[in-house]
Amino acid sequence: MSTALPFLEILRDGFHAWWSLAGAQRCFFSVCGIEFEICPKKGDGLNDKLNYTFPGGASMDHGLYFVNTSRHIEKIHDSQYYILSSFVAFSHVLISLLPNGDFKEGPKPSELNGTEIIGKYALPHWEISGFIEYIEYGHMQGDMHLIIPEGAYAVRLGNEASIKQCLPVSTGSYYAITFSAVRTCAQDEQLNISVSPESSLMPMQTIYSSVGWDSYAWGFQAKYDYVELVIHNPGVEDDPACGPLIDSVAIQTLYPPPLTAYNMLKNGDFEEGPYLFANASWGVLIPPMIEDVHSPLPAWMVESLKAVKYIDSGHYAVPQGMRAVELVAGRESALAQIVQTTPWQNYSLTFLVGDAADGCIGSMLVEVYAGRGTSRVPYESNGTGGFQKAFLQFVATGNTTRIVFLSSNYHMKFDGSLCGPVIDDVWLF
Repeated sequence: MSTALPFLEILRDGFHAWWSLAGAQRCFFSVCGIEFEICPKKGDGLNDKLNYTFPGGASMDHGLYFVNTSRHIEKIHDSQYYILSSFVAFSHVLISLLPNGDFKEGPKPSELNGTEIIGKYALPHWEISGFIEYIEYGHMQGDMHLIIPEGAYAVRLGNEASIKQCLPVSTGSYYAITFSAVRTCAQDEQLNISVSPESSLMPMQTIYSSVGWDSYAWGFQAKYDYVELVIHNPGVEDDPACGPLIDSVAIQTLYPPPLTAYNMLKNGDFEEGPYLFANASWGVLIPPMIEDVHSPLPAWMVESLKAVKYIDSGHYAVPQGMRAVELVAGRESALAQIVQTTPWQNYSLTFLVGDAADGCIGSMLVEVYAGRGTSRVPYESNGTGGFQKAFLQFVATGNTTRIVFLSSNYHMKFDGSLCGPVIDDVWLF
């Protein structure tokens, strides 16, 4: 609808956009599907109007002020400018649930047919496509009780169904999306998560937690100042009610950690990573790199078939700091980083091995690889927390060296959920 006009000056500051009205006659522009029209009347900026149309056709116009829960347009009296903040008052650093990311704001009763949501924009702050159900806590599917551990509401995605939300971001910056999901009756469920032009297909066959739900992290680099996040169910089941449930969608800005003079590894303490839900006691899964172009755990890759678990000190025993990684899938769960080295020079690698105090009991064995150097570190876990320091000295054979951690053994808690040794505080010098 809009075209670039010479009198429309767009300056961006964080998540605000300023539109100069000086000398404007009439102009149109669109941000994330919301179409705006600036209509100055006198040219003095005092009686200018801004009309806007929401997706779906609802239209409104305003003079000097407009405020509601999702958009804010404010007149600056001493100049001919409007300031527009889209969606919510995000701080410059995004660390939060998305607007209605927990789906507590539901459709109107008139927009529900049983549990099915009727209308593309019926779910507040989201755009939906296909067969989407609004599921409340306590909902029964036959004899099966659908668990919603993080709150009272979730959405279920039927065959080829999706939910979408537009996010204000900063071009070139890195972000991690965290969301919780659970499969229902389909065994081979997958979810496609995308922020154009990037997308990843996440398999959900393996259930890692005892509650049935798992939280997943996915990373991307923003190519524009506004991006559309899409969570899509590509499955084709005979019963659309067998689709996955989605709850609690959040975003966090990631800052690629720099190299320091004391550690050749980046993010060796794992403090930089995806959003962790305060009320979720099962951590966040970091998917294999084959599923993820930009790692949500900066500088680290998951070079295996299964995920690793990102844990926090609020729910687990963490050896150092507030974050660590648990290797939860044996040899199928490997964590790696590539570092710059000098051929034939000696290096020392130090790290902490422990357990997360999550009831994971047994004889653990962590394998570490660095160039041609290898080490096998045993750790006897009582499942109550604890750690020990380990070392590996090696000689680099090339300009780069791959550092790899994996668990030699498979471990399972008494409730059947996967677990394993914890890695933290990794140093290379």
